[in-house]
Amino acid sequence: MALFEASELRTLLKRPLTDAECTLAHDLTEDAFYGEVGERLTDPPQRGVKSVALAVASRVLTNPGGVRSEQAGGMLVSYADSETGVMLSDDERRRLRRAVGMASGASSLNIAPEDTAPPVTVWRAL
Repeated sequence: MALFEASELRTLLKRPLTDAECTLAHDLTEDAFYGEVGERLTDPPQRGVKSVALAVASRVLTNPGGVRSEQAGGMLVSYADSETGVMLSDDERRRLRRAVGMASGASSLNIAPEDTAPPVTVWRAL
């Protein structure tokens, strides 16, 4: 499945990339997407998926270590989180889930039998 074309990634980053770099960024992005939404990702991808994929792939190539900040004096480096690899930001996760038709926020599921539910009264002004 093609989430994006190599030429689109090169245009977005405005620098030359090898085919191997484009392929790696694509494969890592696709793997992260399948980990998040599974088989809900279609071929061709749903509208909205490409923009998230390009954002993730460009970050993979520009900041592969997930560095959040650096300081030259004293060599201080802080990372986005303790995990390594391709991570989706909360915004990317929400946008991806919305694009494939999944709920993007918190929700609740009531599994109690119907006869145990409290009665609901709808009040209307007369």
